[in-house]
Amino acid sequence: MSGPYVIRGSVALPEAELVWRFSRSSGPGGQHVNTSDSQVELRFDLGGTQALPPVWKERALERLAGRLVDGVLSVRASEHRSQWRNRETAAVRMATLLAQATAPPPKPRRKSRIPRGINERRLREKKQRGETKRGRSGRDWT
Repeated sequence: MSGPYVIRGSVALPEAELVWRFSRSSGPGGQHVNTSDSQVELRFDLGGTQALPPVWKERALERLAGRLVDGVLSVRASEHRSQWRNRETAAVRMATLLAQATAPPPKPRRKSRIPRGINERRLREKKQRGETKRGRSGRDWT
């Protein structure tokens, strides 16, 4: 593998807590695909890990609740014909998923006030436009 996969800051995916499983992948590959286990399944016990700060762990458990099975997060990769590249893809995907799940919530949007002058100018221009249109009617011409 190419090294520790950083989730955010100094927190990385702990190698000791990652569980790898390999199986035969479907798709192209010729005769070679029938004998090699190139599909990768990476599992990470999110509920039992001590590698994440408690706040991040709670946030991730809440946000990934639909993807977890007994507190375990699972990612599968089978895009490449090489097991090595599928391992890389799965690890990067797992790190990205955890980074998004542990990100702090965005700051609430503060409503901006429209300055009074802008509103008054808009209403004044609407009034002028209405006067222009009213002046086009032929009622006064006799």
